[in-house]
Amino acid sequence: MLSPLILGGVFLGWGLGANDSANIFGTAVATRVVRFWTAAIITALGVVAGAMINGGNGIEHISDYAFDGGITTAQGAFFVMLSAALTVAGMTVLRLPVSTSQAVIGAIIGGGILSGQADFGATVKFFSAWFLTPVGGLVLAFIFYKVIKSTIEDRLTDYAFYQGFIKTGYILAGAFGAFSLGANNVANVTGIFAGRLNLLTQSQAVVIGGLAIALGVLTYSKPVMSTVGERLVPMSQMAGFIVVLSASMTVYIYALIGIPVSSSQAVIGAVIGIGLTSGIDTINVKMLKNVLLGWFATPSIAAMISLFFALLY
Repeated sequence: MLSPLILGGVFLGWGLGANDSANIFGTAVATRVVRFWTAAIITALGVVAGAMINGGNGIEHISDYAFDGGITTAQGAFFVMLSAALTVAGMTVLRLPVSTSQAVIGAIIGGGILSGQADFGATVKFFSAWFLTPVGGLVLAFIFYKVIKSTIEDRLTDYAFYQGFIKTGYILAGAFGAFSLGANNVANVTGIFAGRLNLLTQSQAVVIGGLAIALGVLTYSKPVMSTVGERLVPMSQMAGFIVVLSASMTVYIYALIGIPVSSSQAVIGAVIGIGLTSGIDTINVKMLKNVLLGWFATPSIAAMISLFFALLY
């Protein structure tokens, strides 16, 4: 029988789906190429498939990091996941795209401080991934859009098949992005309960985590889509497609490596990359500052909540 304590991870999975995974289709919905419910359903199916097929790669990393960092009991793991989930849910209500990976790592650190086992050294690889994720999305989007804009975008818009071409491209790239997200981020949701803590098998972890993420996509992903898709940079339909493709490729690379990263950060980086092709003045700097504030605040808030819970139990 499964422990009810894994509900902390399920709650986090819901928040991840609501905040992170739907960003894969944010630009498609904002540019009105794909309807919201079409995007949500494809995303939900994609994250479950990705979690089940490639999701095991990151489970071991998160499990070892948490256990070595002092999260050695089921109760401790529950409060870590609850802390991360409350942080992500709060940011979602504020319509700010944030990193679930940052919330989880912050919560693990906060939960391990009192025992003196918080592993700051091992955190370096996660911090480097957080930095490189938006940079990767930015670089890919900048290069792809520069090439396409100067060669084929203007020509394609003159043809009747353009809308069908763009819609098909969005759906294929979005499905790949959702698959990548499930493969990469399911470890954030249930990885702490598997591996060395052994509350879940790896098979159970990927299935439960994938379904939890899908639930978040289907129930509460629309608000954050508007922030990513409409309010950072005004985009053409082709530019939006490039954002989806660039972010998906960035996240999938980390899925293969086994380090959970944020699809939101990859998408935001790609959106900024598009903005830079037209000049820095096209970027909504105020909204960008709010997004960056959310990124820095996320691990800090999660760590403080987790530390509070650790003081109680």
